[in-house]
Amino acid sequence: MISKPRGHCTVELQALPSRIGQVRRIVSAHLRYWRLDPLIDAAALGVTELLSNVHRHAQPDKNCTVELLLQPDRLTVSVHDSDPRVPRVHAAGASATYGRGLSMIASVSESWGVRERDGGRGKAVWFSLHAPVTAGPGAPPPAAGPARAAQPSAGAGPAAAPLSGAGAGAPLRHTPVAPREPAAAGARAPG
Repeated sequence: MISKPRGHCTVELQALPSRIGQVRRIVSAHLRYWRLDPLIDAAALGVTELLSNVHRHAQPDKNCTVELLLQPDRLTVSVHDSDPRVPRVHAAGASATYGRGLSMIASVSESWGVRERDGGRGKAVWFSLHAPVTAGPGAPPPAAGPARAAQPSAGAGPAAAPLSGAGAGAPLRHTPVAPREPAAAGARAPG
């Protein structure tokens, strides 16, 4: 079954440490706009781990695209890069300082995987989170609770955090786009 997406966003960047915090803020802003505040921590952790993997391992370059796709009951976050090598889950102990990223993503997400893109010229690593059907642009605001950050107005769209001190590399390109039909993809389950 193919369902119409409720929201879509892409961010193109070089996966440099100075950029990862900026992308986390953009992801968080979109999830607040889509009324998905409960997913912010898991999505930010996942995107941080995936961007860190691109920074550490991707060849020949660190250029990548982060994509958020909000479907009726699921948020899918993916990071596309030009390295065709498939990442592997490492059996890292609790005290390890690296090599735990995919294990952490598996523990906070409903599912995750890797799919080939561009005829073998790269890959996308993705994970999905359950999204309440009542969330999305134009959804009623969540019930009042503890103090919350101000929400963007309904028609304004999310605002990215200022990009001062952006560091080296190409500028971030943040592109909210109209919803589209998802492409059929051969998802590969972790193994």
